[in-house]
Amino acid sequence: MEVAVASRALAVWEHRKVVGLLVRRDLKVKYQQSILGYAWTMLEPLALTLVYFVVFGLILGADRGMPAGAMEQGGFLLFLVAGILPWNTFGAILSEAPRAMITHSKLITTMKVPREIFPTATVGTKFIEYLLTWPILLLFVIFLGGRPSWEGVLVWLPLAILLQFTIGLGLTLLLSSVNVLVRDVERLVRIASRILFYGSAILYPAAMVMDSARVPEWLKVAYQLNPLLGIFEMHRAVWFSGFEELTPGPVAIASAVVGSLLMLVIGYWTFRRLEMSVLKEL
Repeated sequence: MEVAVASRALAVWEHRKVVGLLVRRDLKVKYQQSILGYAWTMLEPLALTLVYFVVFGLILGADRGMPAGAMEQGGFLLFLVAGILPWNTFGAILSEAPRAMITHSKLITTMKVPREIFPTATVGTKFIEYLLTWPILLLFVIFLGGRPSWEGVLVWLPLAILLQFTIGLGLTLLLSSVNVLVRDVERLVRIASRILFYGSAILYPAAMVMDSARVPEWLKVAYQLNPLLGIFEMHRAVWFSGFEELTPGPVAIASAVVGSLLMLVIGYWTFRRLEMSVLKEL
């Protein structure tokens, strides 16, 4: 089993140029015949951030969960930006994942390449788009007085990106293969995406849930076991690493690491198990 996995991973690496071509094609198709083109990559999350800031920050007062000192280092607005940008990447992966094999059906049935290339290209495209949004994030950091730490840049950021890519690839391998055989998956994913968005502390500090007397203890435990919670807290810890309330704790870190790796294993196992059935259906 281990030899087979290693050989398939090596085959994907040997065909990395094909992955690159698919990523470039997807990006080109997305922005063709668009007047603003690449600018949409930054304008969409910027608009969402401003809407959520007004609703959750100014109207609902979600910023009350922020530590006092953090308000001087970018505050709730930087908190939102640092969460929404990576979430947009993950949300886009979830949205595209069920159709990753269907979209490339002609290539899959005509090209002699490892089929894992196509889900990998889908995830890779979304991460390139995430990198393209960094100018927006850095502008917010500069103008809001954000103070990135070496710990955040060298530890939290690489770990967050690696784990997000891992869980995203695992989900794409799983959903892309199952959706070919059961088309209801696409609709279920749209529902799950909304639940995960509000359950992963994107719009509010996780401390608001953990410190609330209204939330049952069993629900707090389940909340911390969500791998995405730790991943998005890592993204924010780049800018707020000195604040315990905004830094992932041991349970959140363990859930993020174990959950991401487990999702990759389950996704790959399912993908390989259903591969022949998927090819017949395509």
